[in-house]
Amino acid sequence: MKRGLFITATDTGVGKTVITAGLAAALLAEGLDIGIWKPVQSGHLSNDPESDGYRLSTCSGVTDSPEVIAPLAFPQPLTPSLAAAKAGVTLTMEGIIEAGRPVMDSHEYIVVEGAGGLAVPLTETELVIDLAAQFQMPLIIVARPGLGTINHTLLSLAYARQRGIPIVGVILNGYRDEDAYHDESLLTNAEMIARFGQVEILGRFPYLPEPIQPADLLTAIREHIQVDTVSRWLKGI
Repeated sequence: MKRGLFITATDTGVGKTVITAGLAAALLAEGLDIGIWKPVQSGHLSNDPESDGYRLSTCSGVTDSPEVIAPLAFPQPLTPSLAAAKAGVTLTMEGIIEAGRPVMDSHEYIVVEGAGGLAVPLTETELVIDLAAQFQMPLIIVARPGLGTINHTLLSLAYARQRGIPIVGVILNGYRDEDAYHDESLLTNAEMIARFGQVEILGRFPYLPEPIQPADLLTAIREHIQVDTVSRWLKGI
């Protein structure tokens, strides 16, 4: 099976595209041959500047185009299976994987960004977790930093473990110092998730205002995320 990492989140809009692009940039800077694959994208077409595929391409520094990174892209902002159906396409697991062959065959390592969370419908009969389980790539879960994230993250961890997916750790994304005045859970959630989830917290990543500059993203990833740990899992060390 292809060596790589699978990036998921506890929900949609958590910022896993930013984390995926940043991690890919940091791994590229180590001299690794990294490709990024977004199996199914909904809400934008691949070459739309607002799309995940476009942002993954421009913010990470990979050489592949948005169309190669996100080969299956649909304009409706719906769960992948429904967005595809609106476009007259029936998604199958075999078809999704085949669409990703160009990027997977072109690189030694692959970073896969899922759609939403693990329980998002990917086809008419399968969820994102079914794709993650098939590849058995080490999993990174991106979570919100504030109130409610403990429940969402522990459920995601339990679901992944139920399917035997190896877990690298959790990244809490979107910290703003001023938010701690209104949400005291920001100060304790990381420790609670680590304790109850028996999982490593790979970092607490700050909120970065748009448009995000690639150099700023790489600097922030290096400062706030345990890139060495991620790199070792990627290499299978």
